[in-house]
Amino acid sequence: MIDRYARKEMSALFEPEHRLKLWLDVEKAATRALMEKGAIDDAAARIFLDSTPVINTRRMAEIEEETRHDVIAFLTMVSEQLPSPARAILHFGMTSQDLVDTAQSLFLLEAIDLLSRGLDRFSGILRTQALKHRNTLTVGRSHGVHGEPIVFGVKFLAWFAEFRRHEERLRHVRETMRVGKMSGAMGTAVHIDPSTEEVILFSLGLKPEEMATQVVSRDRHAELVSTLALIGASLEKIAVEIRHLQRTEVREVEEPFS
Repeated sequence: MIDRYARKEMSALFEPEHRLKLWLDVEKAATRALMEKGAIDDAAARIFLDSTPVINTRRMAEIEEETRHDVIAFLTMVSEQLPSPARAILHFGMTSQDLVDTAQSLFLLEAIDLLSRGLDRFSGILRTQALKHRNTLTVGRSHGVHGEPIVFGVKFLAWFAEFRRHEERLRHVRETMRVGKMSGAMGTAVHIDPSTEEVILFSLGLKPEEMATQVVSRDRHAELVSTLALIGASLEKIAVEIRHLQRTEVREVEEPFS
């Protein structure tokens, strides 16, 4: 991400260490559920659950140079820090995408929640400005040509209404993205049965993908990207309008430069 334009909270979500921490959280959630079911050795599982492996990205990169596989590199990096019994139950019954897609959903939910809080604050600003300028007369335009007078607050009110719809879209897509999978390489639940999958995912705040293949269905991600594109388009529209109104020959508004 570009540091100049990125918020620290959002940038932090994209750090490799955070992504791998989520991977570790998913591994521990799966281990806990499988232990409670009696599918894996209880003592070995507890060793892993009580452990605090260090996320060593440099060591993982070294391993990946040899394995050419990020998940194998991650598991090897973690295994090196565990006693032998715990190594035997790590990643039990899972395929790579069970780990990657489930953790990715957790990451995306964090990002969506951060965006939702930002949208809520922005909508509040738009509402405040709409009320503040409900009696401020300004030029109305149609195709850029002067028309009947309007109050300046109308512009903000239209933007406020638009962003309220965006907030609803984001709430909907959050639920769309609140899924994971533990159904194996073909989605056939050969190693982890559906009831155990539910336990694992519910403990992470997720629900099972309705019908997974090897991956969580990508139409979910496409819906998220489409929603973000709509929000971005609205932000661009507001920015262009404000920039236009600040032009020397228009000069209807001003804002400080920083």
